[in-house]
Amino acid sequence: MMAADQTVHGVPPSLSAKVVGSFAYLTFFEEYGEEGIQAEKQTIGLLSKMRNELQTDKPVIPLTDSLQDAECWNQYLQKHQKLHGDQESVSWFKSPWLYVECYMYRRIHEALWLNPPISDYDVFNEGKTQGFFESQQAVMTICTHLEGINSNIENLSKNQLFEHFNKLLQVSLWGNKCDLSISAGQDNSQKTSPIDSLVSLQPLILVNDSNTVWSTLISAQTHARSEKTTVRVDIVLDNAGFELVTDLVLADFLVSSGLAHEVHFHGKSIPWFVSDVTAHDFQWTIQQTMAANHKCMSKIGYQWKSHLKDGVWSYHDHPFWTQPHEFCDMAADAPDLYANLQGADLVLFKGDLNYRKLVGDRDWDHTVGFGTALQGFGPAPLCSLRTLKANVQVGLQPGQAEKLTSHEPDWMTCGKYAVIQFYSSKAEQKD
Repeated sequence: MMAADQTVHGVPPSLSAKVVGSFAYLTFFEEYGEEGIQAEKQTIGLLSKMRNELQTDKPVIPLTDSLQDAECWNQYLQKHQKLHGDQESVSWFKSPWLYVECYMYRRIHEALWLNPPISDYDVFNEGKTQGFFESQQAVMTICTHLEGINSNIENLSKNQLFEHFNKLLQVSLWGNKCDLSISAGQDNSQKTSPIDSLVSLQPLILVNDSNTVWSTLISAQTHARSEKTTVRVDIVLDNAGFELVTDLVLADFLVSSGLAHEVHFHGKSIPWFVSDVTAHDFQWTIQQTMAANHKCMSKIGYQWKSHLKDGVWSYHDHPFWTQPHEFCDMAADAPDLYANLQGADLVLFKGDLNYRKLVGDRDWDHTVGFGTALQGFGPAPLCSLRTLKANVQVGLQPGQAEKLTSHEPDWMTCGKYAVIQFYSSKAEQKD
């Protein structure tokens, strides 16, 4: 398991300072009067306290709010304390990186929740909306591209459908580069054409299982026809802004082409890792797309609204996604969510955090198989779409990692490389 000091000395301190600083420009007085000013001061106090704990390696403390998941978090802390023994407290520097990162975002949420009337304030909202608006040209380009496909979709051959699927899968993949948690909330918008960039980005995909993903969808489609059932694709979302638009575009294509009959989106129930999608971000993005002063963009936005209204699309935000557990714990710790995912024909996991939770954020040998690293997790055929921003990567060919390291020592964290990595226990059973 990776230690926390790498991140505690890196991104989170600058991020926590930015979170505290974001309150300096708020005007809670106008909206809430004196109560708002006091709530703001108390929240800043709690965030400053956490920042000090983080930077000075203080013990990780239990949550004190009464939110539904607080007990789960505190039990997780107790579990780690037992592993440490009685001699040493679980602290910020001496705990798994994945755990303390997740804990930090949960503490930010606690600081706000304890101080009504600003309990629902999203400290990351400004960065997310800014990222969306600064990516407008790219959003217009991809919506125009999608509208061009949709207008002729009934006349496309299977090979043409595959070509479009492959392009939009890669657009969704590279949309993951726009991650504000890596840049500590700095500008990370998409300013170039996502379609035109694909050819030059192709060699940077270290593992590309897109053919297998396509085959899985075609098999599901064939089975659905014979059994008179439906094909369902789930997308476990990562970032709001441009990346979310690329995910919605891919989902629209899946439905419009008949590759899927329904798409379930899974987001976060609280503001998380700076730019992760919440229910508000999801609805807001569709509303903004509808309201755009651009014909194709607006038309696509109304189509997305219709998908939601008709139940073709649905949004879900199970609390498990904002807990510190690895996904191999899901069947035991969130059996309802695991059972729900078992109803999917394909689950797409977007981004770095989901990848780290899929494989446990361990210091795996790079040639270890993706299926092995999942440690038994496999509710349905699944695929990770991820640009690399953390020191974990499995499923590479022998010598591939060494070659990358010799040319670019930071290849696992620079966000330049990506993977489209597939696993299915069904495929394993056939072999």
